[in-house]
Amino acid sequence: MIPLKDDNITNSTPILSYTIIAICVAVFLLQISSPGYTTGSLFYSYGVVPASLLGIEALPSDLEKIDPYLTIITSMFMHGGWMHLIGNMLYMWIFADNIEDDLGKTKFIIFYLAAGAAAALTQVYLNVNSTVPMVGASGAISGVLGAYLIRYPRNKVLVLIPLGIFTQLLKIPALFVLGFWFILQFVSSAGSSSEGGGVAYGAHIGGFVFGAAVMFFFGNFLIPKKAFFKALNEKDGKKKNPWIEE
Repeated sequence: MIPLKDDNITNSTPILSYTIIAICVAVFLLQISSPGYTTGSLFYSYGVVPASLLGIEALPSDLEKIDPYLTIITSMFMHGGWMHLIGNMLYMWIFADNIEDDLGKTKFIIFYLAAGAAAALTQVYLNVNSTVPMVGASGAISGVLGAYLIRYPRNKVLVLIPLGIFTQLLKIPALFVLGFWFILQFVSSAGSSSEGGGVAYGAHIGGFVFGAAVMFFFGNFLIPKKAFFKALNEKDGKKKNPWIEE
């Protein structure tokens, strides 16, 4: 199930969302033009290496370019390959604009970076001895997805469903699209190796839970000028439940 677009229009241009996408693309183009991309040294220098971050095992001096804690930020703008980049940027393009519109520029960038940090630290906690570097915007974007699920559960998302040689286009509530994505992370995590490498499912889960929790518990504070649950409003003397399709 591949999301293509949502029906939720914004009231302002999502400048920061577009800027983050542009930075990720620019950084990736710099990556693939560097010899360190082929050898992998670039990922060790600027990606999150759990054992290095926790001081369990130090990187060779020629690979330790910046403080390990700074890699929590730099890793968010790096990607391992074209499909990794395209997949992340697709989700960013579809879902981030509404969260940026709700939070405003300053709160959005703080939220995005905090979600990425929470995601990275979740992965580190689950793999404390790992020396495999972690890169990608997926942790931070997972935070955006969690916030979107809480904020707009009934909003329709156009998805492409591959069915062998045939495909199907359907509009499905975000609750099911993002809920399915979240469950898939757990299923995939259970079937992945504990030795590290591959997809950082722990980061996806940590980022998503962080974004959902922040929006659920602090939505009224973060979005003071708008009703928290957009669908929760007075209509015909009754309150509409944002989680139930009428």
